[in-house]
Amino acid sequence: MTMNKVLLISTGGTITMVRDKESGALVPADIETFKAYMPELFAGDVQVEIEAFSPLLDSSDVNPDCWVRMAQTVYDRYDKYDGFVILHGTDTMSYSASALSFMLENLGKPVVFTGSQLPVGVLRSDAKENLLTAIEIAAAKDEEGNAIVPEVTVYFEDRLFRANRTMKRNAEHFSAFNSYNYPALAKAGVHITYQPHLVHYTATDAPLILHTRFDCNVAVLKLFPGIQQPVVRALLRTRGLKGVVLETFGAGNAPTDEWLYSELKEAVDKGIIIVNKTQCNTGSVEMGLYAVSLNLMKAGVLSGYDITTEALLTKMMLLFGENVDDTAKVRELLGKNLCGEITID
Repeated sequence: MTMNKVLLISTGGTITMVRDKESGALVPADIETFKAYMPELFAGDVQVEIEAFSPLLDSSDVNPDCWVRMAQTVYDRYDKYDGFVILHGTDTMSYSASALSFMLENLGKPVVFTGSQLPVGVLRSDAKENLLTAIEIAAAKDEEGNAIVPEVTVYFEDRLFRANRTMKRNAEHFSAFNSYNYPALAKAGVHITYQPHLVHYTATDAPLILHTRFDCNVAVLKLFPGIQQPVVRALLRTRGLKGVVLETFGAGNAPTDEWLYSELKEAVDKGIIIVNKTQCNTGSVEMGLYAVSLNLMKAGVLSGYDITTEALLTKMMLLFGENVDDTAKVRELLGKNLCGEITID
């Protein structure tokens, strides 16, 4: 019987840390040291091979160039493995995982992001359970030999989430991530219970397409009571700015000050794309539901529906990079559900 093969891509993060015997400080582990802490990786029914970034990265230093490196690794080795697991620090995992969900078009194999809250070299670490289950999920196939979850996901503690629906919710608990607007794709206990009806599938014969061009001229503008016009004006008039995630109240509401409407409309008229994203973790933007969102509609602000800020930013950056000087195309695609990132009635 042929063993399923999974490539483990180690980018860094807490999960790759061990305690130095002399100083007592946590330091990145080299591959051989990491293997020594995880002998179970090579004792199961899945053939695991490892590639590591050098040097390993703190996730706070991850940027679009790193996303390209991760996605390129998956793309270059796509035909050799049944699935992929990416070790990543938790702080920006949702950004990276969301980015790869858009970069790997027509993905037909699992790409599972995971990490841990405690280093692999700590006795109570959650690293082993997270990693071993992620490996099993990446290798899992149905009775017909097809991948059960052929999309980019995040696995943490006992839940598998669609990557572009996640956000880090807790800096201390082992259940560090949540998907507030979309159910878990699988739950792990004694057995892993999958929910195939929730999985985003693409045509099995469609070729994998890699997108790698990003434009980082985007920003987040979070509204708050008492926000002043010079602050909004300064951001919207940033040289080279192309897109703005406007984090609003409730169902997509904003102050009705005439100056705010004028600043937003002027920016939109100049070609800047502004997308309305609620500050709430759960729920969706409903433009026009309340009168206090009508000015946003009049100004030409787009609805972000129930997308996360992490997914909206990475989607926007990639669309601007892939559609240079075609603002109309970017506006069109921002309003479409490309790979399960938004719910559009």
